[in-house]
Amino acid sequence: MSSVYWGSSQIPTGEGVYVSFWKKPALVAVSTLTALAVSACGVTSGASEAPKQPSVLELLASDLKGSLLKAAEATDKTESVTVTMTGTMGGEKISMQGFLDLGDPLKAEMKMTNSKGATTVRMIGAVIFTEIPAEGRTATGGKRWMKMDLTGLSEMAGTGFSKQLEDMDPVKQVKTLLAIEGTTVVGQETVDGVPTVHYTVTTPVATYLKQIDAMRRDATEETLATQGVKELKIDLWVDEQYRPRRAGMVMGKMGDMVIDYTDYGKAVTVETPPPAETADFAEMLKGLTADS
Repeated sequence: MSSVYWGSSQIPTGEGVYVSFWKKPALVAVSTLTALAVSACGVTSGASEAPKQPSVLELLASDLKGSLLKAAEATDKTESVTVTMTGTMGGEKISMQGFLDLGDPLKAEMKMTNSKGATTVRMIGAVIFTEIPAEGRTATGGKRWMKMDLTGLSEMAGTGFSKQLEDMDPVKQVKTLLAIEGTTVVGQETVDGVPTVHYTVTTPVATYLKQIDAMRRDATEETLATQGVKELKIDLWVDEQYRPRRAGMVMGKMGDMVIDYTDYGKAVTVETPPPAETADFAEMLKGLTADS
């Protein structure tokens, strides 16, 4: 076994000779180079990765029309939703809590509260059933429900309770914003703990009326004009599943409302009250006319 001397260092030239002060520095150098190589590979790999995809909230804020179209599609597939509405109408505070069956026809069951008390109302298509308080059932022969069929009665359906219920439909809220030019994004906001994106638009009455069913348009226009309403402010909050979580409308001095949506898809049932417990408003009117 032989060695070559380089200065004061012994460099082995055969197997079994390992005593050299070059050994440790050499290992350190190799380790350092290896680390640098791995690091360099990491930088190269990271640079080639696909760009981060935007979140749903970011898409809701950046792609307004596309996001609202997705919201309309997603909400249109929903079978039911729970709603809570608060607001004012004619200077009086009102509130409603209940649920909507979003099938065809639209069905709803709501508990409506105002200064006169609380009343349960059911709507099945154009037919409304209002629960009569026990103390007021003398006029109905003790019957619990009053039936009103609004089919063809545009004057009553245009501005009455049925329109309020139909306006609660979250699909309609989305489609209204899609149909009105000028909708803008306010920003990301949290509604009842749920992240959402807030949209808003202020529109002239004439533009808003174009979104209303033709049978109700004239009556709605007359009511808004009587109340001096020139424009309406409409707001909508949409979550990461492209579902409305809150909707709002301000109608000048006439009133305002805020609707919160929860429990999408929860099974609900809106039953027609038994005929034996129902008084027909139209029949009662005929009786009054005949007596006079």
